[in-house]
Amino acid sequence: MSDGTFDDAFVDDLDRLFRWRRDVRRFSREPLESHLLPEILEAAELSPSVGNSQPWRWVEVQTKAAREAVRDSFVRCNAEALDGYTGERAQLYSSLKLAGLDDAPVHLAVFCEPDVDQGHGLGRHTVPETLEYSVVTAITTLWLAARARGVGIGWVSILEPNEVAAALAVPPTWKLVGYLCIGYPERENDVPELERVGWQSRTDSEKRHLIR
Repeated sequence: MSDGTFDDAFVDDLDRLFRWRRDVRRFSREPLESHLLPEILEAAELSPSVGNSQPWRWVEVQTKAAREAVRDSFVRCNAEALDGYTGERAQLYSSLKLAGLDDAPVHLAVFCEPDVDQGHGLGRHTVPETLEYSVVTAITTLWLAARARGVGIGWVSILEPNEVAAALAVPPTWKLVGYLCIGYPERENDVPELERVGWQSRTDSEKRHLIR
């Protein structure tokens, strides 16, 4: 709305978008339309950041060598993670597809620049981690902007940040916050995959709401 107000229909649609924003692990290999990624990134740039620092740095990973280095890191970390489970939990973990690295047409590494000059340090002297929190906020905005356009995102966290940074040859001070697989979902579902397969169900939100 031009005046900054939103009607009930918009609020309902926004709540529906939240429900359908899922972590995608199974992607179609169909490439994105050329205009989509720039649109999604432009929307993500509207995210708030501490002191207006805008510390996020988007690195689109296109080269075969860089993608293979990231995948190798995932394979190592995934094997190590599997060793931490036993019994039925190990079997369930083995059945999960925990990354879309082979199929997603777009790979996007998201870094935080910790020594960014923009913002002149406002708001981060006592809690410097707010720079990284700002990057997470930008990723969330990116995720919602993508989903609203029918594009899925999978956040790959089973990686070695230093190995990824080295493979992408980014400045040594940059810190990896997220590695995202982006593309059209193989199938749509508003229930998280980990919940569907029995890994972990959602808990009652009231248990996380405390009053002091």
